Amino acid sequence: MIKSITFTVMHFVIAFSVAWVLTGDWAVGGVIALVEPLVNSVGYFFHEKIWAKVLA
Repeated sequence: MIKSITFTVMHFVIAFSVAWVLTGDWAVGGVIALVEPLVNSVGYFFHEKIWAKVLA
């Protein structure tokens, strides 16, 4: 679980930075930084669960 949390934090920072640089808008960067990593982290969680079963 700690791995997922640290990955999510890193992803928030990266997503915000990229969105802000591309748009120049802090608000757009913030919204993208909140939505995209949350969705991606849920996908990552299930991806890890599936791989654990595949490799077991």
